[in-house]
Amino acid sequence: MDIIFSNISKVYHVRNRQGNLFRDLFIRKSIEKVALSDVSFQIKEGEIVGYIGPNGAGKSTTIKIMTGILKPSSGFCRVLNVDPTENRIQFVRKVGAVFGNRSNLMWDLPVLDSINLMQKIYKIPQKKFKENRVELVSLLEIEDLLSIPVRQLSLGQRMRCEIIVALLHDPEILFLDEPTLGLDARSKLAVHRFIKTINLRRRMTVVLTTHDMNDIEALTDRVIIIGKGKKLFDGDFVEIKNRFANFKKVTIKFNASHQLNKIVKKIQENFEENILSEQPNEMIAEFREKSSKFSELLAYLSTSEVVCSYQIQSLTIEEIIARYYTELDI
Repeated sequence: MDIIFSNISKVYHVRNRQGNLFRDLFIRKSIEKVALSDVSFQIKEGEIVGYIGPNGAGKSTTIKIMTGILKPSSGFCRVLNVDPTENRIQFVRKVGAVFGNRSNLMWDLPVLDSINLMQKIYKIPQKKFKENRVELVSLLEIEDLLSIPVRQLSLGQRMRCEIIVALLHDPEILFLDEPTLGLDARSKLAVHRFIKTINLRRRMTVVLTTHDMNDIEALTDRVIIIGKGKKLFDGDFVEIKNRFANFKKVTIKFNASHQLNKIVKKIQENFEENILSEQPNEMIAEFREKSSKFSELLAYLSTSEVVCSYQIQSLTIEEIIARYYTELDI
C-alpha cells in the first residue's frame, strides 16, 4: 500500500475568547475542536482517489497529515512505508503537491527559472531533469510559456506550470488540492487529460481533493467522503451516481402565468415531488422516475391545456453529491 491511514484522530486546542478583556488576557481557556475522528483508509499504488466533503469536513487536515505537515493526535499514518513527519528531506523527494490557492512558482521571474530551481532543490541528475522537463513541457504544451514571467500568465497557464514543477523530481504520489480552481473548460480538460496520462505512464498514485465534481467524475473511480471529521463513504463513485439515477428534474413551462399557483397546488397534492423553484410561467420539480406517480404526472402534463412544454433531465453530478451530503447530514 502506498498510503495507510489508520485510526487517525486530530484534535486542535482553540483559545476560547470570553468577551472580557481582563479574562481574555490573564485567564486563558481553550476548547477542543475535533478535526478528525478515528479515520482509516488505505490507498494502493497507481490509484486515483477522490477525497471529498464540504468545507470544514477535515480534508485539509488529512492532506497535511499525509504530507507530514501535521502530526495526528492518535493513530498512525504511513506513506510509502515511512512516517511522513520523520525523515522529512527523504520523504518530500517521493511526493509532489499542487494546491490551487498556493504557488511554487516565482512570481516575477520566467517559468523556466522556477523549473531550474526545482532541479537544485531536489538535486535531480541533469540527464533525468532534461528528460522529465521535455516530457512534461510537451504533454502540457507550455513550450511558448517558459520565457514569460509567471505574473503575466493566465490562471490556466499558471496551473499547468504548477503541475510541472511538482512532477520534475519523479514523485511516487501526487497530492492535488483544487487543481482546476477557476479554470475555464478547455484548461480543465487539458489538466484532466494530463493527470490520466501521467498516472498511466508512471503508475503514480494521485489523491485529489476538490469541490468540482466534474474533476471527480473525469478522473476517479473511487471516492472517500468525509464529513464532520468522520469517514462516511469509501467506494466506487458509480455507486453514488446509481443511488440517485431514478431522480429526475422536470422543467414545466405554462402558457398562463395567472394559473401557476393553482397548477403548483395540484401537482403538490397529487404527485410525489420536491419543488425546486417557481417563476412566472415556469416551475422546476424533482420526481422519482420509477414511481407510478411519475407516469401519472407525464400524462397530466401531456393533456393539460395550460402546459406549454416540459423537459425531463437527470440530476447533475453536483446535485447528486449535494443530495448525498444532505442524506449523510453533513
